[in-house]
Amino acid sequence: MAKKKLVVALGRNAFGETFPEQQKGVKIAAKAIADLVEENYEIVITHSNGPQVGMFHTAMNMIRTELLNRGIFKPISTIITQVKVDPFDKAFSNPTKIIGRYMSQEEAELEKNKGNYVTNVEGKGYRRIIASPKPLEIYEIDTIKALLDASQIVIAGGGGGIPVLEQGTNLKGASAVIEKDYTSELIAELIDADVLLFLTAVDKVSLYYGKTDEKSMDTLTIEQAKDYITNGYFESGSMLPKVEASIKFISSGSEKKAIIAHLERAKDALNGKTGTTITLN
Repeated sequence: MAKKKLVVALGRNAFGETFPEQQKGVKIAAKAIADLVEENYEIVITHSNGPQVGMFHTAMNMIRTELLNRGIFKPISTIITQVKVDPFDKAFSNPTKIIGRYMSQEEAELEKNKGNYVTNVEGKGYRRIIASPKPLEIYEIDTIKALLDASQIVIAGGGGGIPVLEQGTNLKGASAVIEKDYTSELIAELIDADVLLFLTAVDKVSLYYGKTDEKSMDTLTIEQAKDYITNGYFESGSMLPKVEASIKFISSGSEKKAIIAHLERAKDALNGKTGTTITLN
């Protein structure tokens, strides 16, 4: 009987902001992945980018140590992942992702003259802002599948992958950043995963997050999730892409499910004891 397949998407917020928080997060992430290996899943791990990217790499190395300490001998492979995007994606005319260092007004003007977008971060200066198009294709997907079939843990789609434009037989880098959650969903869909698991800094999906009337949800159907999105309940930079990615993944097969849960509760979430499980109906 074939093992079930699981894509685990590690969010940057789960690792904290300070160095001590991040060190703790690294150990928790390694333990969480080892727990999931013991649950007998074939696993692909994705992770976001940002200031904590070095911590993600440290966490990936610690997974091997955690597995060996449990007597589990399982190879881990990291795949540099190129992701196809559409040059006509509307995101290119409406950039939303802020990147890079702070610039002076003079430097910002130079960037504008090059045809780049910049934004003013009040009180701090100017920063580049680039597109976040949707992923269309994973060029290394056959490699990912082959490694999974060889019972390896695969780390792929780091930072959402490398966005590229297809020009004949050539691939050209795109001035863009792909949302990690959408790339995670596409990988999960293409490998025919059973579960897409988003590990974050919150226990469950909530309405009115951070307010006195906050309401956490154990389960969500696709129709409920779509309704909440339409009514603007989820923030674009945090929960919205996770819920949208969950909807797309679940829609790709009747037996699939997506889970959004806290990094420290990965195993419990997978077993339905915590987190928010999103299902077809």
